[in-house]
Amino acid sequence: MNWNSLNISYKIVDLYLLKKLIILIFEDLTKHVEIDKLGVKERINRFCKRSIKGAAKKQGLHLILSMIDLTTLEGQDTEEKVRALCYKAKHLHDSIDGLPHVAAVCVYPNFVKIAKQELEGSGINVASVSTAFPSGQSTLEVKISDTKFALNEGADEIDMVISRGKFLEGEYNFVYDEIAAVKEVCGKAHLKVILETGELDTLENVRKASDIAIYAGADFIKTSTGKISPAATMPVTFVMLNSIKDYYIKTGKKIGMKPAGGISTSKLALQYLVMLNETLGNDWMNKNLFRFGASSLANDVLMQIEKQESGIYQSADYFSKD
Repeated sequence: MNWNSLNISYKIVDLYLLKKLIILIFEDLTKHVEIDKLGVKERINRFCKRSIKGAAKKQGLHLILSMIDLTTLEGQDTEEKVRALCYKAKHLHDSIDGLPHVAAVCVYPNFVKIAKQELEGSGINVASVSTAFPSGQSTLEVKISDTKFALNEGADEIDMVISRGKFLEGEYNFVYDEIAAVKEVCGKAHLKVILETGELDTLENVRKASDIAIYAGADFIKTSTGKISPAATMPVTFVMLNSIKDYYIKTGKKIGMKPAGGISTSKLALQYLVMLNETLGNDWMNKNLFRFGASSLANDVLMQIEKQESGIYQSADYFSKD
């Protein structure tokens, strides 16, 4: 074939072939994967029985705060609400010294510019959902436009959704190519790929979708949009962590993890950290490789920290509503 006769750059051709070659080298992403569900259940039970107290608990609570993507993704969001969320992100609880700030504030694309202005100089990233969030039911052209808009408004991170309908129909190449196309648009911005695990039906599907997202270029894989139930669960997250682990063993590249939705208590968040540490190790115990997608978790963590500092629980009324 005479490539010079085609209206396509060598760079695009090479990138496309390289991505396909990666799949062929490492694994066939369409193969059936069997998950030992009983084994997963037993591991989760062990994680949940770990006792974390004293200084270790305090350290864990501070770490959780630093990993939170403080989020508002509602149809009733307003500029005022986004500004209030950004203020909270910078001032979690001014009466407690030494608190870390959250990792990011996550909003819809049309609020990115406001969040960017409010968070300037704070060290807090602005994350934006895109690709027809939360359903993902649109064309690739619209999804790319959605992503470009968020990036042009100043987003540091993009949280995209996969096409679950295509995935469940077995159109794995379609899902892969969509993720790869969005990743290419993102450039230096980090891409978190939302699997919406509550719609994937089985742990086997969760593992397959995780592998596809990682090989297509995800910087993070993320459980859920938070719009359906169940959202994040420990079994689902454990399966996704093991996908990350296997990829790291094969390639030496570290991929991040973000459970999102349904994690509203410090106790549960600490159990997630136990699972993270015992599955992937200390290298992943930071905001660069692990996030919590949450709206109410921060307040519960702050209440626990205040209890450790003062010996008494403060009323929830002392903490701003998310």
